Amino acid sequence: MRIGIDKNKVTIIARIISAIFNPFVVPFLAFLVLFLFSYLNMLPLVYRLTVLGVVYAFTILMPTLAIFLFRKINGWGIKAFRDRRKRFVPYILTIFCYVACLAMMLKMSMPGYLTGIIIASLMAIVICILVNLKWKISEHMTAMGGIVGGLIAFSFMLNYNPIFWLCLFILFAGMLGSARVLLRHHTLHEVLIGFLVGFLCSIIGILYL
Repeated sequence: MRIGIDKNKVTIIARIISAIFNPFVVPFLAFLVLFLFSYLNMLPLVYRLTVLGVVYAFTILMPTLAIFLFRKINGWGIKAFRDRRKRFVPYILTIFCYVACLAMMLKMSMPGYLTGIIIASLMAIVICILVNLKWKISEHMTAMGGIVGGLIAFSFMLNYNPIFWLCLFILFAGMLGSARVLLRHHTLHEVLIGFLVGFLCSIIGILYL
């Protein structure tokens, strides 16, 4: 028996997956997981909430508002950023916000393995900008590659077995990559290269910088 596939439902599911794994949420998610599931959960609650508030403000709230205002000023819809030439100002706005976050974290004397998350994110953004001069890669998959690389990096630093989380996020990466291709936002090569960029930036930023 032949089973029909509703293309509209597949498209809706792909859009939901893309929205859930928005690149902006990755640094905040990394801090949240560390504060909940590692020995860092022994830190005072007020300190953890303060750090999460700083990360949320500078990596999610401020970039989102800045890019939203930039779109409104130029009269662009959200689909305008499919044109890689229109992505440079949003990238620059995001970099300013991340640099401000890093400066705030350094002022709070946070340990290097935590500031490394922001450094890795900045590295990935800069590489995406440079690549976008000639080509296009998936920022969503860059973020997902960053999560997988971060899990491996922190498993070495904190001496824990990441196999469950690793399998889970590799599964999510496959779902997200498929969604981006199905929505025709990226090709398979753009998805794979994006994942690799995020993976390497996390390993280098967290373990070696």
